[in-house]
Amino acid sequence: MPETAAEDRKTEFPSKSKPPLPGQTRRSAVRIIVLFVILILLAGGYLVWRHLNAYESTDDAQIDGHINAISARINGNVIQVLTDDEKWANAGDVLVRIDPKDYEVAVAKAEADLADAEAAFQGSRTDIPISSINTASQLKTAHSTRVDATAFLTGAQRQLNASRARLETAKAQVREAEANYKNAADDVVRYKQLVGKDEISRQQYDTSVAAAEAAKATLDARTAAVTEAEQNISVAQSAVEQANARITQADASVQAALTAPQQVAVTKSRAQSAQAQVAQKRALLDQAKLNLSYCTIVAPVSGIVGKKTVEVGQNISPGEQLMAVVPLEDVWVTADFKETQLRRIQPGQVVKFDVDAYHREYRGKVEGVGGASGSRFSLLPPENATGNYVKVVQRIPVRINLDPGQNNDHRLRPGMSVDPRVYVE
Repeated sequence: MPETAAEDRKTEFPSKSKPPLPGQTRRSAVRIIVLFVILILLAGGYLVWRHLNAYESTDDAQIDGHINAISARINGNVIQVLTDDEKWANAGDVLVRIDPKDYEVAVAKAEADLADAEAAFQGSRTDIPISSINTASQLKTAHSTRVDATAFLTGAQRQLNASRARLETAKAQVREAEANYKNAADDVVRYKQLVGKDEISRQQYDTSVAAAEAAKATLDARTAAVTEAEQNISVAQSAVEQANARITQADASVQAALTAPQQVAVTKSRAQSAQAQVAQKRALLDQAKLNLSYCTIVAPVSGIVGKKTVEVGQNISPGEQLMAVVPLEDVWVTADFKETQLRRIQPGQVVKFDVDAYHREYRGKVEGVGGASGSRFSLLPPENATGNYVKVVQRIPVRINLDPGQNNDHRLRPGMSVDPRVYVE
């Protein structure tokens, strides 16, 4: 049995010195080749998987940029158009000229109104010190007039008192003259009877008659003095009333003069109003000059002109779009990724993209992810509460900025289709 087992092992494992059969060699080579191919395919599949898993891509992307609308700020008639579609315009270049004649006239009128307002303001400023001096002088004059009127009233009252005293004296003298006249008249009556009887001399009778006439004259004079005294009293009373009126007038003048601060304040307020008018007219002049400057429409940025609708002779109005200027220095890529692709996209990641128009690869970086899906920014956003809801994968805009120097040739245009690849690993 041991020998038989040894023979069997020899039969199962032939000696190395025995050459292999041709069929066995080919099978071994095939196995090795197949194994090598499988290893290559596995390695290649792994590399392809790593490559495809290293970035997120989409074909829903385009070049984006600013489109500066050029519009008029005033009404007017176009007299000159200095550009055309697809023409390059530098910032500050004149694009359109509007007839400036009406606005030149408006500027001239505004300048004249401003000059008139400034002259009125200067006059009102001059009135302030004049008003202050005049009101102070009026107050002093009113006080002086009040003092004079008071003194005049005192003098008139004294004259009235003196006239009243003279009236009393005159009345007393009248009574005395009446008594003297009555006595003289009685003497004449008695002497007349006596002279008729020749009891007294004619001379004595004539003397009594003369004495009676003298007494009568004295009485008349005393009566006239009373009348004069009464008239003097009336004059003195009139003087007192006049003095009282002068005092009243002086008091009114003083009261009027005491309003000097208010009058000065009114003058100052007029000056302030005139100053405000100057500011208003100056603002209107500035506005007129601005309107005149708006007759020349210039390019706000450097770029290519497009969508031109203005022509010479056309009447334009404020806000009417005349053309657009597209600057090419500041462009970026707006890529609408599916919401399922955003889990690994972050700002700052490297982006490579191809432009359909050119056989060239561009580089950039993710700037940021939009705040909402494109459908939410649409004119009529979808309403999912209607009962007919169908889930649709939404797309979110992602902004990609170009690296410096990528668009120095200004070949990229807003709206061009691109295929971006965001390298997330």
